[in-house]
Amino acid sequence: MSRTGQTGVVLRLGSTQTLAWASSYYLPALLAAPLAAELGIAVTHVFGAFTLALVISALVGPAAGRAIDRHGGRAVLLVTNLLFATGLAALGVAQAGWQVWAAWCVIGVAMGSGLYDAAFATLVRLYPVSARNAITGITLIAGFASTVGWPLTQWGLDTLGWRGTCLGWAALHLVIGLPLHSGLPRGRVEEAPPVRAESAPGAHADSGTPAQAPAGNGVAIVLAAVFAIAWFTSTAMAAHLPLLLQAQGLSTSTALGVAMLVGPAQVAGRLLEFGFLRRAHPLLSSRFATAGHPLGVLLLALGGPWGAWLFAVMHGMGNGILTIAKGTLPLVVFGATGYGERQGWLMAPARVSQAFAPLLFGLAMVHWGGRALWLTAGLGLLALALLQGLALHMARRDAVPATSPRPDAPA
Repeated sequence: MSRTGQTGVVLRLGSTQTLAWASSYYLPALLAAPLAAELGIAVTHVFGAFTLALVISALVGPAAGRAIDRHGGRAVLLVTNLLFATGLAALGVAQAGWQVWAAWCVIGVAMGSGLYDAAFATLVRLYPVSARNAITGITLIAGFASTVGWPLTQWGLDTLGWRGTCLGWAALHLVIGLPLHSGLPRGRVEEAPPVRAESAPGAHADSGTPAQAPAGNGVAIVLAAVFAIAWFTSTAMAAHLPLLLQAQGLSTSTALGVAMLVGPAQVAGRLLEFGFLRRAHPLLSSRFATAGHPLGVLLLALGGPWGAWLFAVMHGMGNGILTIAKGTLPLVVFGATGYGERQGWLMAPARVSQAFAPLLFGLAMVHWGGRALWLTAGLGLLALALLQGLALHMARRDAVPATSPRPDAPA
């Protein structure tokens, strides 16, 4: 397929990812209160059901990735649209609390098989050589999911009510999501080049070419821990950042303005990755991004109100780049074979930490107030240390073939 064809795939998946995120992850923020009021249940029940959906998505991820590895992303994503539509429609007609929980269980299965990890696995199966730029393209488009989703949800609440809003999102999965996914290629478009068993990703540090490197379980554990930390911090900030900034002494209006800067900063970080960092090894961009949140916390502590704006930029840019790194770093370290299932396992701890981040960080704020930021800063430094250790491990491993003869080397 031509580059134009790949661009079309990126536009399709970017659009459907925007739809999927807007109608699931970003839905409870506006929907929970009116839903709970009409059904006579606590708002915490709605968010509890959403937390359960995130846990279910973690359990579903490996199986969905395995299905994409075997059959391609087209079929899996088409089923995901049907699941989203079913879950959202069930939510829209719910009459009791247990039905809300049941609906979010269905949506959780859809999230586990239809959000970024599934889209990344689809791209890797289609384009095992050039998937990195395509992954970046998807995140650039879907980075505006909240920008598009929240106004649409609010418009729906104002004009259709919360039930009509849920049914409207369900309909969009059928009239937009299904046709876009049905146009995806059925089979692999690019052929992966033959790679020597002893080659390692460090040998291709200036490119995005995946290499079938003999990375073991220890490397997988390190990456899973890094992603779990990153998604804990990202979700905690998304849930608590305005109040957290007010605890730092900012006014309500200033805190909201600073919090709103995170979204554009994420897109800016992805543009930076697409431009200046696209030829760097993902380990380099991952370390750069992981340092963003701790550095931002330091600037906030030292700079007062001006430091808050710098914190939002550093945190947002780092989070934006890490969204790409979670797709590209495993591809470069492990290669394209079995990518989908492996990605499901690598991201399972991240989805669980994401599910409980609002609650756990909220408890930290109750006990420590604004100083709770030092918790996420410390976790960020731990993730940075893990990535630095991984980089040193890979550098030492890559140096072995260069200094010792291979058994098959000519005499």
